[in-house]
Amino acid sequence: MKIIVPMAGRGSRLRPHTLTIPKPLIPVAGKPIVHRLVEDIVGVLNEDIDEIAFILGDPAFFGDEVVDSLKALATSLGAKPTIYRQLDPKGTGHAIMCAKDSLSGPAVIAYADTLIRADFDLDKDADAVIWTKKVANPEAYGVVNLNEKNEIIELVEKPKEYVSDQAVIGIYYFKDISQLKNELQYVLDNNIINGGEYQINDGIKRMMASGKIFKTGTVDEWMDCGNKEVTVETNQKMLGFLSEANEPLISENISKENSKIIEPCFIGNGVVLKNSTIGPYASLGEGTVIEGSTVKNSIIQTNSTIKNANLDNAMIGNYATFDGKFTSVSIGDYSELK
Repeated sequence: MKIIVPMAGRGSRLRPHTLTIPKPLIPVAGKPIVHRLVEDIVGVLNEDIDEIAFILGDPAFFGDEVVDSLKALATSLGAKPTIYRQLDPKGTGHAIMCAKDSLSGPAVIAYADTLIRADFDLDKDADAVIWTKKVANPEAYGVVNLNEKNEIIELVEKPKEYVSDQAVIGIYYFKDISQLKNELQYVLDNNIINGGEYQINDGIKRMMASGKIFKTGTVDEWMDCGNKEVTVETNQKMLGFLSEANEPLISENISKENSKIIEPCFIGNGVVLKNSTIGPYASLGEGTVIEGSTVKNSIIQTNSTIKNANLDNAMIGNYATFDGKFTSVSIGDYSELK
């Protein structure tokens, strides 16, 4: 089994945080989004993973440090790491075809800006499986249309009339991904463009038209990381899940002076807490200093300094200095407010 992870986009909706860090590497509950996603998929599949292929953008943004972290992630999961580049962002279908040398055999494609919680057996009788989540407002999503056999017969983007309440979340399984590769090659060769880009859906639709059987794989939780608000909400949910699983979240290597921690929280190595209350649902990256502050329901990345603050629903980047009493703030890397 292979896992293909397109992550070439920079993530404009999460600016300024993604000006210096690719969105998939923004930490949620102390670990980069893409790391959590890949680990969760490996856990759901319960299969030996032979290769994990990452499709990255411009090396000036997705540089050696990013490559090294992704290679280490794949190796830790017993898989061969492969790095591809999409230097010209031309859509999801184009991104996948940048990894065409790895498109053979059984594989999962997973877009690296979402997290899941799921527990199910993969339907290997199907030619493909599309992960979905039941949503209250299907008109805001791409959804699947099912026949009486619960087979997917159509993908409908933001339907004006009700089709189903099963939204496509951006994770796919293919029994033989070379079939998708062949159809996407046709899409590229014939310049089939939607929304100005080459889309994975056009390859999938061609597979359906040729008689391939698509089924759904539903997830219990689908957590988006598209903007600051939903990323903070996802951090809250993930901390809750990890706490219920009794995973260690607070480093033993922290300094705590006249401070209180209300769990669940993630607190990284070398964090210094002085006269502060942390939590619930706060994530503090390693080397961060919190002094005279209350921090809850927030993400603060590494080596930042927070003083005299009352933070709720906040997201602060790396090496930031913040001194103030604002209650909702979004600060990018190396920013400073006094």
